[in-house]
Amino acid sequence: MKVLRRAGSWLGVFVLWMVHFLPIRWIGALGAGLGSVLYRFGRGRVTRINLALCFPGMPEHERVAMARRHFRLLGRNALELSLLVWGSEKQLLQLVRIENIELLHAERGKPLIVFAPHFIGLNMGGVRVAHELPRSGSIYSRQKNPVLDRIFWRARMRFGEPVLVSRQEGLRGAIRILRSGKAFYFLPDMDFGRRDAIFTPFFGVPAATITALPRLARLGRAAVMPIVTRQEGDGYVARIYPKWEDYPTGDIEADVRRMNAFIEERIREMPAQYFWAHKRFKTRPPGEPSPYRQK
Repeated sequence: MKVLRRAGSWLGVFVLWMVHFLPIRWIGALGAGLGSVLYRFGRGRVTRINLALCFPGMPEHERVAMARRHFRLLGRNALELSLLVWGSEKQLLQLVRIENIELLHAERGKPLIVFAPHFIGLNMGGVRVAHELPRSGSIYSRQKNPVLDRIFWRARMRFGEPVLVSRQEGLRGAIRILRSGKAFYFLPDMDFGRRDAIFTPFFGVPAATITALPRLARLGRAAVMPIVTRQEGDGYVARIYPKWEDYPTGDIEADVRRMNAFIEERIREMPAQYFWAHKRFKTRPPGEPSPYRQK
């Protein structure tokens, strides 16, 4: 059985390799079709629950339409991963454009946390930042499937010689990179359980939110500069925002609320592009049932 799964994984890799030869619009169309399948047989239910929690005033048919659009964009992004793995440097630069790039370059040689919320294009933005700031760092979570792990690792390592830190290493590796005067691409807005997390509102719903961003900024003596990467046209646009002033403040709850508030503002600008398939509300306050539990 294990051999069959691995053979199936390599077949998937072969298909992905073939896809990267196609015109970008064809890849997008195929990806949208793939996303429709993923919606039906993947985490479509989780996505609908998340949208109902965050947008309770939105009519249900609009939330369903948004969920379907989210998966079409997600499927497109999955196939465009082939360009990160096998595409040329020229293709990367054409695929992902950076807005306000001068803000990023102004921090070259300084400890900088590039704060990247989980929008669909975050991997595209991460590879582009690594290209602009060589030897910058990021956290890498190994995949259970060794074939997929090899592909994701190759995609992350191709440009800019990034330094990847395992999630198991915690903040130590990130602090080391920051104190050496490098940038660190950081994604702290997922539910990782109760450890090092506090419950703070996310669209008015208590969400277990890790406190790593303000702690890392303090320990790494680093500025925080947000980046949000969105799908636009046939490519992606990674928008750099001005670095946050007076951050961290020392009030850990206020600092975490500021992070969530920033993410909420960006979601309202492009609601279908946030990573709704993640169980963002799976960790609940004591006595509160999971919203994802089947009734």
